[in-house]
Amino acid sequence: MSTVAVSQFVQAHDVDLWRLLTDLTTRTRRFAGPVQVLTDGRFGPGTAWRETRSLPDGTALVEEFVVLETEPPRRLVLGSRGAGVDYRITWTLRPVERRRRGCTAVTVAQQAMPTAAYSRVIALLFGGLAARAVERALRQDLADLAAAATAGAAEAA
Repeated sequence: MSTVAVSQFVQAHDVDLWRLLTDLTTRTRRFAGPVQVLTDGRFGPGTAWRETRSLPDGTALVEEFVVLETEPPRRLVLGSRGAGVDYRITWTLRPVERRRRGCTAVTVAQQAMPTAAYSRVIALLFGGLAARAVERALRQDLADLAAAATAGAAEAA
């Protein structure tokens, strides 16, 4: 199993960031291309959706996510199945005070758990390259979240 984690301070309250992470109707504008919700009901464990992202080379990547755990507004755990690998993505929101303003330390971590023998071999051969690509993607997700929070704060003002 391999884990890649990145953190960033975001100038927003944890409850506002939680809303941005869990509102699937506006997720398209923040993180991905089209989002198709696969389940009915309130957001929580069992909620599933499919989203399309553009890779740096311009190809489309379709991913399906399911909510495994929630601890509003502190922790969100998602699962996603890949070819020979199961992924677990954990968002952690920790409020901090910076310069007397609301701020949140956000960490997003992705764990990759090989489910097939060939994926273990590929991980040994290309693990470092894959980890760098995952880190770039997670940093982009954090930047997108921070931008959405900034835009939301500007709209509220």
